[in-house]
Amino acid sequence: MHIGLIGGIGPAATDFYHRGLIERHHASNIPLDLTIAYANVRDMSRNMGDQRPDRQAEIFARLIGHLKGAGAQAAAVTSMGGHFCIKELEAISPLPLINGLDPVDAAINQRGLKRVGIIGTRVVMASKLYGKITKAEVIAPEGDEFERVQQCYVDMASIGRVVDQQRQTFFAAGRRLADRGAEAVLLGGTDLFLAFAGHDCGFPVIDCADVHVDAIYEKSSA
Repeated sequence: MHIGLIGGIGPAATDFYHRGLIERHHASNIPLDLTIAYANVRDMSRNMGDQRPDRQAEIFARLIGHLKGAGAQAAAVTSMGGHFCIKELEAISPLPLINGLDPVDAAINQRGLKRVGIIGTRVVMASKLYGKITKAEVIAPEGDEFERVQQCYVDMASIGRVVDQQRQTFFAAGRRLADRGAEAVLLGGTDLFLAFAGHDCGFPVIDCADVHVDAIYEKSSA
């Protein structure tokens, strides 16, 4: 299936999805048919801050129209943060959407987890990933740590690179969530792989973006 991705919402995030699909298709020897449309991360950040999911959904829908014109048969948003408008987007999208939230919920339920932590952007943490986790309790960092995680994530995602101070902020937040009873910590920001990949953080994680890439691959390999 020809897949259309909305990219540009952080350079590293787009690369994560692109590489993830390339690797999966290479391993299965199935050709990848893919088109990527560019969205402006500053526009999305502004619409998130203004609490205007409707406005962002309209932007994404226009891009999906371009993807459809290029032959795509389904589309996905390459950002967990970008899912803040997924409900509004599903109502107006010219193509079926491969939603990243339902697969994350399924992954939690398959593991039988009762309490999970979450780190990512402010909206992801405050909404407990948009209220889409159906069975497990979701806990987020509290107080000043909540704001530190948000700021470190935004700083990291905007340039597509991580520094050690940011990594240690994420790891410390995750350890405190584990101390509060989280059986695993959801990496609710696509760019968090920059901080976690190849490092032992000391607690179990579920990378929401990686789960989403798996769901996209199920469609793209069909």
